[in-house]
Amino acid sequence: MLEFADVPELRDPVVIAAFEGWNDAGESASAVVEHLRAVWGAELVASLDPEDYYDLQVNRPTIVTVAGERTLRWPSTRLYVVRDSPLGRDLILVQGIEPSVRWRAFTAEILDFCLDQGATLMVTLGGLLADVPHTRPIPVSMTTEDQALREQGIAERSTYEGPTGIVGVLSELAHRRELPTVSAWAAVPHYAGGPPSPKATLALLSALEELLGCVIDDDEVAEAARAWERGVDELAASDEEVAEYVASLEDAQDTAELPEASGDAIAREFERYLRKRGEDGSPRG
Repeated sequence: MLEFADVPELRDPVVIAAFEGWNDAGESASAVVEHLRAVWGAELVASLDPEDYYDLQVNRPTIVTVAGERTLRWPSTRLYVVRDSPLGRDLILVQGIEPSVRWRAFTAEILDFCLDQGATLMVTLGGLLADVPHTRPIPVSMTTEDQALREQGIAERSTYEGPTGIVGVLSELAHRRELPTVSAWAAVPHYAGGPPSPKATLALLSALEELLGCVIDDDEVAEAARAWERGVDELAASDEEVAEYVASLEDAQDTAELPEASGDAIAREFERYLRKRGEDGSPRG
């Protein structure tokens, strides 16, 4: 790992990690970290050496112009810190690309860094293509192997078995090293799964707000999500088969979620609404 700056002493940091690639349908998860970097003023502190982990014929470097100078930008995974965040504790943001090789060494470098900074919770983010309608709230599943977090009702234990990506590997190895980890996955409509997918990004941001008990400025993402939904509406309206398929997904999801129209579900949504507003009733920034 190459450190770009001395890492300041952090207060009870939470790690939020997302990776481009197999884990990132519609670029929904990586966009969350990009958004948090922007709204919370994240500071770059470290980067993994790309030659250690990436096939540069698959993830090629790019030429960019910065301040009038042409320069190479190498594919990598970078770590940022956020101090004095709305959480009342600091953050470590991990943003990168799923590695091509040496996954265990890759995850060990990230975990060593986070644990050295005193991290007490890791949240990994992902997006997957699923049979869900774009007209309904994007489902987000929250899972954890940590018994204490499950007992708090924060997340459930995953029952998934099958191929996994770097998010699954990082979560598993973090659990083995006794770093409590929650994994949040957004279900992206497969018929509209091309990037970007701002409605799925917004759903993940909302899940983070509930998990961490904070307010995230998401106005820009919310506006993009509304525009995205209007665009997919137009696509569906122009194709009878797509429209019928979306209607069948709506019926299936509405039927499956009828029990969710409960007092607890309504209370959770109302609490989230109140967090979005100040004590005087005006919207919070």
